Amino acid sequence: MISNKNAEKVLRQIEKITERHFLPIIGWEKGKVLVDVVKKYKPKRILEVGTLVGYSSILMASNLSKSSKIISIEFRENAADIARENIEEAGFEDVIEVRVGDAKEIIPRLKNEKEKFDMIFLDAVKDEYLDYLKLAEPMIGKGTVVVADNAGVFAEAMEDYLDYVRNSGKYESENIQVGGDALEISVKLE
Repeated sequence: MISNKNAEKVLRQIEKITERHFLPIIGWEKGKVLVDVVKKYKPKRILEVGTLVGYSSILMASNLSKSSKIISIEFRENAADIARENIEEAGFEDVIEVRVGDAKEIIPRLKNEKEKFDMIFLDAVKDEYLDYLKLAEPMIGKGTVVVADNAGVFAEAMEDYLDYVRNSGKYESENIQVGGDALEISVKLE
């Protein structure tokens, strides 16, 4: 695992900012579940859709082996700039790569770059989760874990996604209730 005091400091700073100004980060409570998933599955390559200020990327990177890599996609340039600053301050600029643009355009490019992922973390436009997953499926295999944030609060907006991971026969899926929200954790079966 990458031990990094700077990462801990940056995560606490982001949490403090969130107390004063709403930022839709995963937060420490659901973040503990995300960390448990990272520790259990030990991914080497993670695709994150929805960087915002880099909180979850830094959280995941803090619990990965040194050889791991995260590619994180953020739609807004200004948010990506802040994320990159936070990632650099945390010392993870060699682990986390932030790409700016529409995930529905960037994910197919990753396929062209011959990328493969053993974990996906979805925390962007909720009614596009299924689009993101289907675009990424050619780059994942058996045992890949997919974590979808806000599967409680925004369950209605992501209904097609939840139906797919629960009923397509391609995933074993579990809904983890955390506080007033939930994470949907799905493992690829084939």
